[in-house]
Amino acid sequence: MVEWTDFERQTIADIFGKIDYETVGSAALARCLIVYPWTQRYFGNFGNLYNASAIKINPLIAKHGMTIIHGLDRAWKNLDNIKEAYTELSILHSEKIHVDPDNFRVFCDCLTITLAAQMGADFNADVQAVVQKFLMVVVSALGRQYH
Repeated sequence: MVEWTDFERQTIADIFGKIDYETVGSAALARCLIVYPWTQRYFGNFGNLYNASAIKINPLIAKHGMTIIHGLDRAWKNLDNIKEAYTELSILHSEKIHVDPDNFRVFCDCLTITLAAQMGADFNADVQAVVQKFLMVVVSALGRQYH
């Protein structure tokens, strides 16, 4: 079980209370698909992903990015039991969709960059440390069924 300080709990709640899910989700997923093009293989039915411009304006990418960010609600609302909260999603991604578990990590890297851009000076080293810890716990929970 992961231990969370009061500062960490408050920081996570503050971030998810302030972010624009649609903007952050769309930007983070678009960044992931552009920077790590091999991740596009899971989105073959999303239409035109031929270049960065097409990815950035693709409404299906924007919608799925928002879905992913809303999926993080499950984690921050269940900080004391993230692995259990993600059991079904872990099974879905490992057994049905067959997502490479490393893609969770690269998406989280892109999300971190997107959050930093959105939050500006408020995204200091202490906040980044909390975000990284939180996202790595989520990545671990999503990858649980792969082991």
